[in-house]
Amino acid sequence: MLCSRNEENNPIDPSMQADLIDGFRTASLDCNYSSDPAYRPQFVSNNYSQGRKVLASIEDELLHCRSFFMSVAFITMGGVVPLLQTLGELEKRGVRGRILTTDYQCFSEPKALRKLASFSNIELKMYRTDKAQEGFHTKGYIFKNGDISNIIVGSSNMTLDALTRNREWNVKVVSTDNGELSNGVWSEFESLWRSEYSLPFNEAIDEYEAFYKLKRGKTEYKDEVLNYCTTIDCELQPNSMQREFIANLKQTINDGATKALLISATGTGKTYASAFALRSMNVKRALFLVHREQIAKQALRSYRNVFGDSRRLGLLSGSSKDYDADFLFSTMQTMAKSDVMEKFKKDGFDVIVIDEAHRTGAVSYQNIMDYFKPKLFWLGMTASPERTDAFDVYSAFDHNIVYEIRLQKALEENMLCPFHYFGITDLQINDWQTIDDSTRFKDFNRLTSDERVNYVIKYIKYYGYCGDSPKGLVFCSSRDEAAVLSEKFNQRGYKTVALSGGDSQDRRERSIERLVMDDGDQKLDYIFTVDIFNEGVDIPEVNQIIMLRPTESPIVFVQQLGRGLRKVNNKEYVVILDFIGNYSNNFMIPIALAGDRSYNKDNIRRYVSEGGRVVPGSSTIHFDEISKKRIFSAIDAANFSDVKLIRDNYTNLKNKLGRIPDLKDFDKYGEMDVLRIFDNNSLGSYYKFLVKYEKEYRVRLNESEENAIEFVSKKLASGKRPHELLMLQCIIDNPDNFFAMWKRTLKEEYGINVNPQTIKNVVNVMTNQFPVASSRNTYSDCVFIEEREGGEYDVSDSFKKMLDNENFVHMLAELVDFGLSRNRSYYSNRYMDTNFVLYQKYTYEDVCRLLEWDRNEVPLNLGGYKYDSTTKTFPVFINYDKSEEIQDTIKYEDHFISPNRLISISKSGRTRASDDVQNMLHAKERGVDVELFVRKNKDDKISKEFYYLGRMTALDLVKEFTMAGTDKSAVEIEWQLDVAVRDDIYEYFLNG
Repeated sequence: MLCSRNEENNPIDPSMQADLIDGFRTASLDCNYSSDPAYRPQFVSNNYSQGRKVLASIEDELLHCRSFFMSVAFITMGGVVPLLQTLGELEKRGVRGRILTTDYQCFSEPKALRKLASFSNIELKMYRTDKAQEGFHTKGYIFKNGDISNIIVGSSNMTLDALTRNREWNVKVVSTDNGELSNGVWSEFESLWRSEYSLPFNEAIDEYEAFYKLKRGKTEYKDEVLNYCTTIDCELQPNSMQREFIANLKQTINDGATKALLISATGTGKTYASAFALRSMNVKRALFLVHREQIAKQALRSYRNVFGDSRRLGLLSGSSKDYDADFLFSTMQTMAKSDVMEKFKKDGFDVIVIDEAHRTGAVSYQNIMDYFKPKLFWLGMTASPERTDAFDVYSAFDHNIVYEIRLQKALEENMLCPFHYFGITDLQINDWQTIDDSTRFKDFNRLTSDERVNYVIKYIKYYGYCGDSPKGLVFCSSRDEAAVLSEKFNQRGYKTVALSGGDSQDRRERSIERLVMDDGDQKLDYIFTVDIFNEGVDIPEVNQIIMLRPTESPIVFVQQLGRGLRKVNNKEYVVILDFIGNYSNNFMIPIALAGDRSYNKDNIRRYVSEGGRVVPGSSTIHFDEISKKRIFSAIDAANFSDVKLIRDNYTNLKNKLGRIPDLKDFDKYGEMDVLRIFDNNSLGSYYKFLVKYEKEYRVRLNESEENAIEFVSKKLASGKRPHELLMLQCIIDNPDNFFAMWKRTLKEEYGINVNPQTIKNVVNVMTNQFPVASSRNTYSDCVFIEEREGGEYDVSDSFKKMLDNENFVHMLAELVDFGLSRNRSYYSNRYMDTNFVLYQKYTYEDVCRLLEWDRNEVPLNLGGYKYDSTTKTFPVFINYDKSEEIQDTIKYEDHFISPNRLISISKSGRTRASDDVQNMLHAKERGVDVELFVRKNKDDKISKEFYYLGRMTALDLVKEFTMAGTDKSAVEIEWQLDVAVRDDIYEYFLNG
């Protein structure tokens, strides 16, 4: 039987009562009052930029409840699919649930209801409003834990947009069974559940489904926006992205450019953008070049929708030879033939558009570009200008990037179809050996075994697709694998084909036509492929993508993901199933999904754990636990400061710009974080990188100048505070009066008051006195200032000599500008009166410097925490690598007990009376600031940074104990954080 709400009858714990009262006080009386968020009424809404989605709140409650109850008016597959991984986990654990929905307005989808009813742990009922003759519009989610109920009530139905992106207002409240609110909600739920109008699913579904089909009808899959226009009177209008592109293109042409490049994510309408641009400029004759006939035909149809019959459109490919068309759509292979090309005057076209412009390195494309001289301009279009070969796409278009929109921005602008990505552990077969880098090639039979086929089909059925039938693409590792898997799917009742580059154009086109059919004997369910469909081909109807190959390139991953992201009428979402083996390059999956090229390991880990909260729009991301571990393992093993990775990113940016990039270009154009160069032990500075790897770079510094540049690069250029950088800027601008200028600018432009301790700390940094004695020799010549009588400071003689070198000054000024720009972008929103920003990351050395200590400390001396008597600051460093539940074996370790409560353990050999423990317990009255820093993975040898989580106060909850396996005592202290940890960060610490 399903659990009722009265699972237990234990009296409410007094401390829990106190927490509930405190939570109410914070929520309703005083927002500054500190309380445990677990017991606090909360506003639940969608805001991905702050790591909030209604879906994430519901998933979190489901994963932590003992039973759940929902009364939701509208339920669709778009709302159910993102919950499938979580619901599957609850079914395995035997967590029971009741869901009550309705036939109100005939909105809920029978397919979604059938999916929910398929779970053995869920009981589903439908409230028949037609029988009751009343409306039903409830949106309530109840999660039980003993005598406590977490209740989310508001505006969110179980639909995709309501759970992820709409402006939705919901309130989460926490109540005991004795509370009036809980009693009211339970009374209403039970009344509706037991009503004569609430029918069990099996009794209601057949009649409801028949009525649903009758009332809502069946709509063909077609994009109303793409219906042909036959006259110019029905002309389509560009969207905001396309309008901006057109304006930029016109300006580029007015500036005298003859070539331009549009970089636009798959599905964002590149072809339409080019058509709108040509229409805006009233172009009379144009050539549109593609690499496949099928794409030429698709482009022609798109242009016809924009131009109607105002231009004569023609095709030049295969048997079609419409040489005289106003707008000619041709394959590169046909046009590259000299006898064809020479039928046209060199300036016979006003504009030439090259689709998939990253292919222009091919000899045939180069021959075409050498021959033609269009009267107005060349326009190249691509979603992926980054190449794995050595060709510089950007130079082919004179580095004129008129517009760029990548996957993340396209999702933010709601230009693409939402996707539900599920990272699924690939099958372990044959004596528990995992498919990995070696077995993938060594044993073909593993990849095509019946066990693997059945395994894949199980998940295909479980996660499903949007619509009535699958229209899927399956990406495989090899042509042979695609062929065998296709045959085995056919043996199991599916209709599939395998396609590769060796298949004719006619077979490809016919296969696509069969795939997008809604029904009929010829309809295909899946196309298995390996080397086609990565780019170029538009199949908007694709509603499921299966990835059965490792991700070896973020570029290819996004290309394949993009095959399902085109919007089309009646396709609400696309399902992406990625079967993840134990591959060394698994870290590329979150890099591709996040579009984050910082190559910061912690950022990548956090996206794996919490990407579903922060992905823009209605898309969702889920990894199962084993897949997470495999990706984390790949991240741990990767070297993101590897010179090859740095050189590849540098080369791409240089190609894009057509020059040696400046430091700020790396941020401006979204390339790899330049700090990876600074972190590389064999480099240390951008200057050293250029000297070593850039043949065009001619600047050379002496050893002292080189060390100074490296010091600023490694120690200061991250911009974590402006003090030292600003002093260097003042020295460059006004060396005779830099110190007064520095203090004034810090006050006026940064709102920072300079006190004697600040001055001492900065001076120590700038005179090489801040490092511990054993480290001072590393930058012994980095003494930038020296003290003179009266407490003022001059530029040091050694630094003055460096400043005589114009190249050095230019390089230093660029570093300073870069660092201050970083500070404005990431570190300007300081927390209270500190130099820190909540949720930004800091090293041990950063913390000592920003707390304004006289000297740095080696990590061993910090040992989890350290009190500095001069500044009265007490940083606490926690390495958080815990399981979700605190087991007895790790009871005495640092751990969160809620988003604003933390247990920490003192150093060994301490009692309550020890000085450091007393300083913790009485910090407030002693004027001591306790600052909390937490990192996730202490074993990471590269990302040695801690998240800053603000200040905290020790509660009078202290316990002395003997450390396991020793006779030494230690002290457990419970802390209250001033600011509760943000949801996505908190979940990352606990579950990542």
